[in-house]
Amino acid sequence: MPQSAVSTAATDGGPPPAPARRRLLLTRSAAAAALLLSLAVGLTTEGPTAWGLLPIALYAVLALTGTSLVTVTALALVSAALVVLPAPGKAADVLGGSVTDPVTVIGLIIVFGAATGEVLRVTGVADTLVRSILRLTDGRGRTVLMYGMMLACLVLVASLGTLAGALAIAGPLLVPVAARTGFTRSATAATMFLGGCAGLALAPFAGSNIAIMDTADAGYLLYVAVGAGPLAVLSLLLAAVVVPWVQRRSAAQQDFYRPEEAAEEPSDAAGRPDRARRATWAFALTLVITVGYATVTRAGTTFPLIALPLLSAVTVAAAGLPPGRAVRAFLTGARRMLPMLALFWMLAALFGFIDLAKPYDVVLDTFGPELRHMSALPFALAVAALGWVGVPGATAAQVILIGEVFGPLGTELGIGPAAWVVVLLWASKADTYGPLPNANMVGTMGLARADRLPYLLGTGWALLIPACALYTVLLVFIL
Repeated sequence: MPQSAVSTAATDGGPPPAPARRRLLLTRSAAAAALLLSLAVGLTTEGPTAWGLLPIALYAVLALTGTSLVTVTALALVSAALVVLPAPGKAADVLGGSVTDPVTVIGLIIVFGAATGEVLRVTGVADTLVRSILRLTDGRGRTVLMYGMMLACLVLVASLGTLAGALAIAGPLLVPVAARTGFTRSATAATMFLGGCAGLALAPFAGSNIAIMDTADAGYLLYVAVGAGPLAVLSLLLAAVVVPWVQRRSAAQQDFYRPEEAAEEPSDAAGRPDRARRATWAFALTLVITVGYATVTRAGTTFPLIALPLLSAVTVAAAGLPPGRAVRAFLTGARRMLPMLALFWMLAALFGFIDLAKPYDVVLDTFGPELRHMSALPFALAVAALGWVGVPGATAAQVILIGEVFGPLGTELGIGPAAWVVVLLWASKADTYGPLPNANMVGTMGLARADRLPYLLGTGWALLIPACALYTVLLVFIL
C-alpha cells in the first residue's frame, strides 16, 4: 500500500497506532475499576465518608490522560452517584437542582459568550477594533507598533472572551502590518501571545474569570486589582524587553515574512465599513456601561446572561444586520459551546452527589486541629501551583474543581476573597505560559505563521517566573 494511503487510513477512521490502543485500553480499564470500586463503597459505607473524594480523584486522573473532558465528567458523575447510592427521589432532586446551579450558569455564560463573539465577527466589529488601533500606531516606529499590536489583541480577546477566536480574527490583519515593518514571525507571535493572554485575564465576561469571581466571592474591581491587573501590567512592561530579544535572535536566523505576505490586504469582513464603525462604537459604549454597572452593584453570576445578549442586540441594531442573519450568527456561536453547557451541568450534579457523601466534613474533623496551626501562605502557594499540573481542558471547570476541593480548607485557614482571586487566577492560567508548550502557544504560532516554538516558550517563561514572584509577594501582603 502506498505511504499516502497508509496515512489516509490512519487519519480517516483507520485503527489507531499500537501505543494509542494500549493507552486507551489502560484508561478504560482504570475507569471500569474505579466505577466498580465506587459501587462497592456505595454498598458498604454510609456518609459522611472520605470516599466521597474518589470521583474527584477519578476526574483528575482521567483528565490527565487526555480523555475528552465531557467523557471524564460523565464518568466522575456516575462514580459519585455510585458512592452515595441515593434514593431515586433524592437523585432526581440533585439532577434537577443542578439545572439552576451557579456552576451550570457559568456553562451557559460560556455559550452566550461564544454567541456574542460570532455576532462581533459577522458585524465587522472585531475587525474594526483591530484596524482602529493599528491606525493609531501608523508610522510611529516599531516599538509603538508592537504595543499597538499587543493592545489590539488585548482589546479583542477581552471583548470576545476567547483567545483562539479573537486571535484568528486579528492574525490576518496584524501579519501584513508586522511584515511591512520588518517584524519577524517569532516576534509577531510573541507580541500576539503576550497581548492576547493579558486580554484573556481581563475579559469581564469570560467563563473562567466569572468562575474565579464567583468561587472567590469577589467583584470585578477586586479581581482586576489583585489578579488580572498585575498580570496585564507585567505583560506590557516585559514586552519592551522580551519582544526585542526575540526579534534580534530570530532576525539573525532570517525568520522574516515573504514579500507577498507583506503585501496582503485582508478584505473588510463586514463589507460596510460605516455600519461596522457605528456598531463598534455602540458595542464599546454598551460594554463599558455593563461592566461599570456590574462593578458598582456587585452584580451576581447571572448578570452576564443579561449583559451578553444585550451586547449582541445593540451591536446587531447598530450594524443594521437583518434579523435572520443576526439570529443565525448568534445560534452558530452558541452551538459550538453546547457540549460545554452539558459539561458544567454534569459538574454541578457531580458536586451535588459529592455533597451527599460529606467528605469534607470528615477531612475537617480529622485534620481540623492541625490545619488551625498551619500557615495560610504555604497552603495558598501549594494550591496556586496546581496550575502547573492542572486538569487540562476547560479552565472554568478547573477553577470550580479547585474551589470545591480546597475551598473548605482555605476557609478554615482564613483565606479571604482577595487571596482566593490570586490563587485561582494563577492556578488556572499559569500553564498558559509554561513550563511546557501548550495549545495556546501552538495556536498563536499558527496564526502568526511562525514555526520556532522555543522563542514562544521562552516568552512564556520570561513572564512566568516574574509573575510567580509577583503573586507570591501579593499573597504575603494579603495574608
